[in-house]
Amino acid sequence: MQMKNVFIHHVYFWLKNADSSEDLADLVAGLEKLTACTTIQQYHIGKPAATSRDVIDGSYAVSWCLFFANKVDQDAYQTDAMHLHFIDTCQHLWNKVVVYDSVDV
Repeated sequence: MQMKNVFIHHVYFWLKNADSSEDLADLVAGLEKLTACTTIQQYHIGKPAATSRDVIDGSYAVSWCLFFANKVDQDAYQTDAMHLHFIDTCQHLWNKVVVYDSVDV
């Protein structure tokens, strides 16, 4: 099923302590709290799948995929107090973050 008229915000996190199950759990817990943001329509918290091909980058620890109705809602999320609190309380867990935003072609 094709999704239309959505703004997708996909974030990939690399943990500072890649082997720490506690840090991984703390990051996921922080993301789960963030799901209460009212502009988020749908979300997915994931980890690398057990796939292996030359084009796949499975080096990240956690994937955070968000669906918004539009860019305005995504922009509101960026300044939402819950999002800012998440950054303040969890940024010590990661050493790299990559974001891919996309809209309909």
